Amino acid sequence: MSNIKLSFTKFFRRLKFLYWINNFLHKKELDCNVELYKKYGLSKKVTNLIASKDFAFLNNNELPWLDNDTKLIDIIKSKEGFTNFSDTTKMAIENWSSKGYMILNSFYSNEEADSINKEIEKLQVQNKSKTRLDERIIFAVRQSQLLYDLATKNELTSLLSFILGKKVKLFQSLNFIKGSQQRAHSDTIHMTTFPLGYLIAVWVALEDITMESGPLFYYEGTHKLPYVLNNNFEHGGNNFLLGKESYVKYENAIDAIIKKNNLQKKTFLAKKGDIFIWHANILHGGEKIINPLSTRKSMVLHYFTEDVICYHEITQRPAIYSGKESHCPQP
Repeated sequence: MSNIKLSFTKFFRRLKFLYWINNFLHKKELDCNVELYKKYGLSKKVTNLIASKDFAFLNNNELPWLDNDTKLIDIIKSKEGFTNFSDTTKMAIENWSSKGYMILNSFYSNEEADSINKEIEKLQVQNKSKTRLDERIIFAVRQSQLLYDLATKNELTSLLSFILGKKVKLFQSLNFIKGSQQRAHSDTIHMTTFPLGYLIAVWVALEDITMESGPLFYYEGTHKLPYVLNNNFEHGGNNFLLGKESYVKYENAIDAIIKKNNLQKKTFLAKKGDIFIWHANILHGGEKIINPLSTRKSMVLHYFTEDVICYHEITQRPAIYSGKESHCPQP
């Protein structure tokens, strides 16, 4: 893509009016937000842009139940459904409040991981996959029943729903061939909820990962830090345009927090089939790729819960479901 075309594309994506038009064209999918807006006291049309500033004066401090700082072990053990999990998963749940993530080894079998890789290859050959400018394959679960079924199998969604205390719904998938090399961030800046915290993500290793391929890195316990949203850094936007380089400015703000708190980075050298589940506010990213010939085949899944307002803080758009999931059920 030429520099002129790229510059035009970047400017085009900053125009708030175009996002409003897109919302209007998807009004049918967004109409079920009317009841949610009423429930939480948000006075806004469902087709309007939305951001954290719209919730600043609403009195709701609800948190996912495992985000509370009280002693949770006895509560966890007595909560309905806890006994259904394996001993390994039970221990991971008990540590969720302090760590903000869990690692489950061999959650997917080698055969399941291989089937995901083959399905992605098939979608690419058939030109059915949607690849972003950063080479991520997005929403493949909408083109493949196999991928959708593996992303929503009961062993996974029941665990995620237990962690958040509300039923989860798959929102999107991202498939990677190479490592993301993404700077540290929290997913909440991309996929936001009100009340905060009702997003959860799953990273699936589709091959053995090495340091050469740019593994996932994360900062344990950072889900307890304050959320960083548009009002917490100079994003440069106004009533008509999204901020120029707003995401880079966000990443810079996160880097400053990491340095200020002397946070210690950890890397996840996963084996094929391992999964990493993380809190909406955990800081994470992708290491630099050392060997440019190496791959880091993986799949990331993001889930919102029912009965919360879902939107995108950076672009200030309400989240729109499509494909196999309905947008949102009535609360």
